[in-house]
Amino acid sequence: MVTIVIVSLFAGGLLGYSIGYSTISGRINDLENQLSTLQEQILNLQSTQNVVNQNNTYILGENVSLSELYEQVKDSVVIIRGIIVQYDFWHYPHYTQVQGSGFVYNFTGKMVAITNYHVVQNAINITITFINGNGYAATVLGSDPYADLAVLSIDAQPSEYRPLEIVGSSTLEVGDPVIAVGNPYGLAGSMTTGIVSALGRTITEEMTGGYAIANVIQTSAPINPGNSGGPLLDYQGQVVGITTAIVSDSQGLGFAIPSSTILREIGSLITKGTYNLHPWLGATGTDMTYEIAKAMNANVTYGWLIVQVTSGGPADKANLRGGTQQVLIAGESVTIGGDIIIAINATYIAMRIRGMDDLSTFLEEYTLPLQTVNVTIVRNNQTMTFPVELGTRPPPT
Repeated sequence: MVTIVIVSLFAGGLLGYSIGYSTISGRINDLENQLSTLQEQILNLQSTQNVVNQNNTYILGENVSLSELYEQVKDSVVIIRGIIVQYDFWHYPHYTQVQGSGFVYNFTGKMVAITNYHVVQNAINITITFINGNGYAATVLGSDPYADLAVLSIDAQPSEYRPLEIVGSSTLEVGDPVIAVGNPYGLAGSMTTGIVSALGRTITEEMTGGYAIANVIQTSAPINPGNSGGPLLDYQGQVVGITTAIVSDSQGLGFAIPSSTILREIGSLITKGTYNLHPWLGATGTDMTYEIAKAMNANVTYGWLIVQVTSGGPADKANLRGGTQQVLIAGESVTIGGDIIIAINATYIAMRIRGMDDLSTFLEEYTLPLQTVNVTIVRNNQTMTFPVELGTRPPPT
């Protein structure tokens, strides 16, 4: 009996172990299969994500990559250096090196470099260095401070030239992607990307004597000292502007002269050395605001308020009026009482004027000196229109 009991217990234990082992082994196999399936799904997701990242980061329209575009344009962008000589009280010279960027352009068979006026302003011993390190002497052929443009001839070997194509900027829209290539802080061949942040801006620089540089492109592409004069490109590698200025302590706020200005002026800059077809209204003013309108008891809150007219200038001859009274608005002194320009029309074109940006852009893009335009103003809450024959902007002082 004892033997039978022992055998029965042993057999029962063996049977229970077999059943338990079989159950656990089946669960382990199921878990291993599930783990294998999950690993396969993760690998598939990672592969898909890598493709998405690759497309978003590196691939542009028409399957052109940023790296390919850079290779296409890098040989066309140059470093421009010059020397500024200044004399102290005892007439001892002090030398300062200036540096900027530029790009090569083929103007009817003549190879030139285009850059900003402020890069070469008052500079001597100007040189141009290509990305391969080869440097050559350069000479300013022509310049226009009112557009911050300069064109240089290069004493280089023909094999060095890789000219870029300039296309009109009139089709640009806010949000269009753009690329800036230049030499920030002397770091040759640097490339940055961004978008067109705004169009039709106006900026003023010291060399313009207070006159506005009109119809400027605002871009988010990072621009730093040394970028000035470099090309602003579309995603086909075509020049749509030339980087010109940054706002100190700003984040992603840069400006570029539009290519339409370059195309309009380059022939005159090369053949005559200057461009003197900037129209002139002969007035200074400020943008209207709600606060100014309230102080004037005016019935419009937009437009360009004339502060002062130049004696004998176009606005003066057309009987436009400047301000008559100074008031404090938000802690600033503002001259009020003048005419408020709200619209301008020329042949086939009319434009509502919201402020200085609109006024400067319209005059620069659609008018010429000696052309007569109809200027619509608000005076004492009455709307009037005056014909104004535009003049030629005087040289900067």
